[in-house]
Amino acid sequence: MRPSAAHCLLLSLGASLALAEEPAPAPIPAAQPSITQATAELERRLVETERQRDELVSRMRQENRQLREQLQAAQAQRQPPLLTEEQTWYVAGAATALLAFVLGALSRGRRRQRREWIN
Repeated sequence: MRPSAAHCLLLSLGASLALAEEPAPAPIPAAQPSITQATAELERRLVETERQRDELVSRMRQENRQLREQLQAAQAQRQPPLLTEEQTWYVAGAATALLAFVLGALSRGRRRQRREWIN
């Protein structure tokens, strides 16, 4: 079997890729201290932020507890209404009917007329 040009080309490419070396990244010694300093600073800020958050959460919980107690005390002191809404409407209707009756009686006066329908 005779090697074709395509086989030779593939073999030469494979060999060149196998022998190729990637250059190693050059170490940056000056960057390491600044990275560690930045990491330390970020960790310090994280700890401080978490501490502030915990303080705020505890303060909010305490304030929430106090407000809940105030609400319960206010609800306990509140007196129930004298009349329900339905009873209020009933009383308003009765007062209107009574007022209409009194005004009708007063507007009639002392006259005595026969009450007949005229056919």
